[in-house]
Amino acid sequence: MTVPAPRARRRPSTLGRLLPLLLVGALLAPVGVLVTSAWQQTSDDRALATRERLGVQYLGALAGVTDALVEAQTAAVNGRPVAREALDQAVEKAAAVDARIGVELLSQERWAGVRAKLEALRGRSPADPESAYTAYSEAADLLLALHRKVRESSGLVRDPAADSFFLQDSAGQELPEAVVAAGRLADLGTLIARRPAAERTRGLMELTGLRVTALAPANDVVDNLRSAVDGSESTDLGANVLTPLDTYQRSVEALAAFSTPAAGTGAVDEAQLAAAGLNTHRAARQLQPVILAELDALLVERIDSLDRDRWLTVAAGVVAVLLLGWLAALLISAGRRARRRAALAATHTEAPDTPSRGDSWQPAAPDSRELQPAGALQGPETAQWGAFDAAR
Repeated sequence: MTVPAPRARRRPSTLGRLLPLLLVGALLAPVGVLVTSAWQQTSDDRALATRERLGVQYLGALAGVTDALVEAQTAAVNGRPVAREALDQAVEKAAAVDARIGVELLSQERWAGVRAKLEALRGRSPADPESAYTAYSEAADLLLALHRKVRESSGLVRDPAADSFFLQDSAGQELPEAVVAAGRLADLGTLIARRPAAERTRGLMELTGLRVTALAPANDVVDNLRSAVDGSESTDLGANVLTPLDTYQRSVEALAAFSTPAAGTGAVDEAQLAAAGLNTHRAARQLQPVILAELDALLVERIDSLDRDRWLTVAAGVVAVLLLGWLAALLISAGRRARRRAALAATHTEAPDTPSRGDSWQPAAPDSRELQPAGALQGPETAQWGAFDAAR
């Protein structure tokens, strides 16, 4: 009888053992890319918002210098003593801010130039209003250039939200330009009234051009702030901004009216123009800190939202890793069970065939009976007929 040869046990291949890990790795790779990309994006947005807040702080310091410089120019043009205390205090505050964040905003060189120009105004005599007007205008131009530099280096010009973009444009560009131009407009009206009659025609033409320069940014401020209020989700923005904005808008309308030459005489009332310029300056002084405060509040809210998004990204990544780990454990456990079942089946198959008790073959048992004469083992009937057969 042939006994089947035992089969060699099949070992699971390396690929079969690593297949669950490969599947989990294939799923984990895109999840890791998505989590990393989301984290990087939110981190970049947060860094931009944080940098923008530095720009808001710097613009607030420059606003004080702008106000003090315009007031000093008006005093110098009108022959009054310049109150240097207010300008010096504003300069010191701006210098402290520049010393703290100027390196990060790349503004220290520009600020050094502005400060040197402001220091040069200290020894100017009030006896020459025309030269004082020119000198203060040059200092104001450098100051406006520093406003633009801060907006660019802080990233305010790249703000992604509509409401905060309009606010930064108003506080960092349009309103400072409007304040400086309105002060120049009022001071130029005073200078024209003192000039000889032969020069007044040229002065009125200069006044008309400056009037356009002053009203354009002022109107842009009004339009920007109304657009910011209309497009913002903040309920506090409109309530806080609209009241000082209305005051500022009325002062700008008065400035536009009093800076227009009369139809009959072609002249302007310098006293009314100076008063309108002063009212515009005061309204802008009330509006500027409100805009900066609302802009900073929006940036703080954005930073908080980005922080929540970052932690949600981390939580989603952790949950994804745990789920994939659980899936890997299931796949590995299922593979082990399958290998155990295969090994058990192979063990039963490779064992030698054991015949069953009913079908077992056994050799014939030897006859234990003693030898007897013929016929002795026959029965009675067989013996009777045997004798008959023998007689025949």
